[in-house]
Amino acid sequence: MSGPLGVATVLRVATVQSVPVNGDVEANLRRTESIVEQAVAAGARLIVFPELSLTGYDLALGDDPRMWFAPGDDRLAGVRRAAAGSTVVVGALLRSGSRRHIASLVLNDAAPDVVAPKTYLHGAESDLVEPGEGPTVVSVDGWNVGLAICYDTAFPEHARAARAAGAQVYAASALFTAGEESKISGRMVSAAVDHGLWTIMANLGGHQLGERSAGGSGAWAPDGSVAAKAAGCDEEIVTAQLH
Repeated sequence: MSGPLGVATVLRVATVQSVPVNGDVEANLRRTESIVEQAVAAGARLIVFPELSLTGYDLALGDDPRMWFAPGDDRLAGVRRAAAGSTVVVGALLRSGSRRHIASLVLNDAAPDVVAPKTYLHGAESDLVEPGEGPTVVSVDGWNVGLAICYDTAFPEHARAARAAGAQVYAASALFTAGEESKISGRMVSAAVDHGLWTIMANLGGHQLGERSAGGSGAWAPDGSVAAKAAGCDEEIVTAQLH
């Protein structure tokens, strides 16, 4: 798939394999700001972080009101400034009115935050939050990007719905641990080939849920070939050019 007509044909993306400190929002925000600055300096126009990148994946954290974010949250002002015209996708527990979600927040320095809730919940997540209603699609430099969160990628209809909504890119924020490497490649390649999409995935790195990360953050072309991939399982910024 080539770039959209009438806009730049190349979209430079960064998938961030970040390693958050569970429950330390302040430290995670500082590190997020630093990583965004690095990715912007490298030319990235879309910067995607993993699932729950601002808190770490620990559902028990939902008992602490400090772990919950909201659209327009002042704590994200530094990330918005660091974006410097690029678009940043971070993962958070989100409260919007009476609704609670595991969500991606789409940030830049010139527009209101966009909320992209997780559609398909897994295990105990349903005791803490409610599901979203399908993929959120946002525009970045004229490219339409469908957003997914981890378990969403297990359902082909999620990527199909994103494509039907005009997406040219399917971007997943995820948590895959050691032993789940085949899930990463299988799901991202299937979404790419079945729907003619560029696919990108940002995985939590380090140790999560007491297990080693599977790593594997990267990008896949519409023919299923690997365009870029993390070298290891710890923190890494993986860049790719979509065209």
